[in-house]
Amino acid sequence: MRKPIKHAVTHDHLLALVPTGPAWQVDWGEIWPLWSELATLDACPQDLIHHAEGDVGTHTRMVVEALVADPDWQGLPEVDRTNLFWAAVLHDIGKPAVTKHEDDGRISSRGHSRVGASIARELLWYAGSPFAWREALCGIIAHHQLPFWLIERPDPQRMAIETSWRCRPDHLCLHAKADAMGRKCEDQQSILENVSLAALTFQEANCWDHQFAFANDESRVAFFELEDRDPHYEAHEAFPCTVIVMSGLPGVGKDTWIGKNCPEHPVVSLDTIRDELGVSASDNQGQVIQAAHERAREHLRAGRDFVWNATNVTRQNRSRVLRLLRDYGACVEIVYLEENPDQLRHQNRERPDAVPEAVITHLSKKLEPPQLWEAHRVNLV
Repeated sequence: MRKPIKHAVTHDHLLALVPTGPAWQVDWGEIWPLWSELATLDACPQDLIHHAEGDVGTHTRMVVEALVADPDWQGLPEVDRTNLFWAAVLHDIGKPAVTKHEDDGRISSRGHSRVGASIARELLWYAGSPFAWREALCGIIAHHQLPFWLIERPDPQRMAIETSWRCRPDHLCLHAKADAMGRKCEDQQSILENVSLAALTFQEANCWDHQFAFANDESRVAFFELEDRDPHYEAHEAFPCTVIVMSGLPGVGKDTWIGKNCPEHPVVSLDTIRDELGVSASDNQGQVIQAAHERAREHLRAGRDFVWNATNVTRQNRSRVLRLLRDYGACVEIVYLEENPDQLRHQNRERPDAVPEAVITHLSKKLEPPQLWEAHRVNLV
């Protein structure tokens, strides 16, 4: 388990370290000591077939230098330049956690993109980076290898459309080009060609520098649910009820938000059900979930608007309740609340039923804020 992250780095400091013209000089002496996670990259080996340059730290610095030297990056608006710069610095931050020496002598790092996005999210949360900026960066990290192999997938256009709702494709391909340039391997030219073909695929799917435009919210939700759904199909929208699904770490203020914004709505609260059943948060939650789902079904059968109140900080947890709501044809709105770490812990301590800080730390490392494609509406508070 990763140790709690210290508060030394600020977002303003990160912005100040992004190179500017005309020199475009990267200050590695300032950047590399920022987080201990960066130092571990220098000791993390890579498979020499794909990375003859050596360790992850060397590769990372080569990628960043390639990005900074790219006129396409230099010509971006400042907010995009800073975002892609730090995405490049952190793009392989997950490798030390998953790198493995295989029996055949090869080195693998399966899952490092997803793990890296999680680590970067926590680092930038503590740094106080704006939510949208941070999540755009994490989207790049989570999918940074996709342009390498997109064209080889059975349905690359569908994957391109999906990806456009997870990160910005033109920025993703710009990063991928730098990632390919920042390595030594025999197939570098082939990788660059695949990145170019991925760019063409995004352009042909009409989602190169923006999200693919679905006919309406239901069309989008159905597309992500059904593998054979035509992205251009206009789905009928007629919902028997609307369900608000809360999401956020303990102590962030979900109950307060509900009280202010929908005080008349019935609430299915996992905390309340735990109290009623005498089940601790550390106990098996099967009985609690079963009771919550049954209460939700009662509201759904009656066509009644209600609130589902739980932490729902991972996509897997949200998917269970979202599937139930979709089975009844409900319109789903996710409300995600977030506070900076200090304020969150202060609010938690003020609660009569304060959650142990170790639990908050554990959940913050797993945090996956809801993305816009997960529901009909996603409200980020």
